[in-house]
Amino acid sequence: MAFYYSLNKQDQYDRRIAERLLLLKKGIKTSIPERTVDSTLLIATWNIREFDSPKFGPRSKECLFYIAEIISSFDLVAVQEVNENLEALKTVMKILGNWWKFMTTDVTQGSRGNKERITFLYDSRVVQFAGLAGEVVIPPIEEKGKTISSAEQFYRTPFAVGLMSAWFNFVICSVHIVYGKGVANDPVRLAEIKKISEFLVERSKEKYTWSKNWILLGDFNIFKPSDETFSAITDAGFKIPPESKLPTNILGEKHFDQIAFILEDKAAKKLQNIKAGVFNYYEFVYKLDTEDEQYYAVEMGKKYSDESTVKKKTNYYKMWRTYQMSDHLPKWVEIKIDFGEEYLIEKSKT
Repeated sequence: MAFYYSLNKQDQYDRRIAERLLLLKKGIKTSIPERTVDSTLLIATWNIREFDSPKFGPRSKECLFYIAEIISSFDLVAVQEVNENLEALKTVMKILGNWWKFMTTDVTQGSRGNKERITFLYDSRVVQFAGLAGEVVIPPIEEKGKTISSAEQFYRTPFAVGLMSAWFNFVICSVHIVYGKGVANDPVRLAEIKKISEFLVERSKEKYTWSKNWILLGDFNIFKPSDETFSAITDAGFKIPPESKLPTNILGEKHFDQIAFILEDKAAKKLQNIKAGVFNYYEFVYKLDTEDEQYYAVEMGKKYSDESTVKKKTNYYKMWRTYQMSDHLPKWVEIKIDFGEEYLIEKSKT
């Protein structure tokens, strides 16, 4: 549930937002399972493009309502590409309501980090912070207790936190892996995926690991499940449910975003019946049709109007709308978090 108190029915702009929110809510209802509060957990990962940079102008009030509505359909959302300016995020949080909380990293400094943050948004009625929070730093390479060399760090530092929801405790780590060159198995991208996957698998095996349940998710910039970049996650020991092997770019051909698991036996059994999906909000808002394109012509401004042909104008609109919403679609999974019956069965045995 999100809140829309600021919408004014006397304002034509606000009435249109309300109409589109109704369409969006209808699409969410048919595409994403209903939240249950205590029996299942809906987790999503969403790269919200440069949220919020001034590259194509600031995001409008309209799109922030849509982003909040989408986020409110989940219990926990990992968001990548949150900008150093948090004003847009804070507006979304106000729309979501007081029980929604967020945790975010500081920006990764330097040109490689692109001034990005990695952020978790969660409904505190369903998910509780369990005390662990840290950015992942790879330790130096050592031999016989002596440092041989420092380890190459990630372009954008991954963020891991410990959370609880009902009977389920877990560590969740969000990443935004470097893109590199536009090829399926760019070596720098592959190296980062291997590094974070292997590092977290080893952490999950340690005696004093925070939890036996680990979730690795985010934007891996993976092209296809048949690529080495994909198998690097599973070869390390993570499991990716086949139901979630869906493309997440708006053209529907790239599998950029993934959600992977290491689960203890009790939870792992439930992974076999997992629900998963990708939500395409462009079927309901900022649609690729003449009506929507013309409606936003004034908002897009001079750069749009100066384009010399209809095709160029449409191409500009296609790009502009990704800086209002995103060029990624949110990927989600639903997992069971109520193990009370299993616990009682175990305790009833003699």
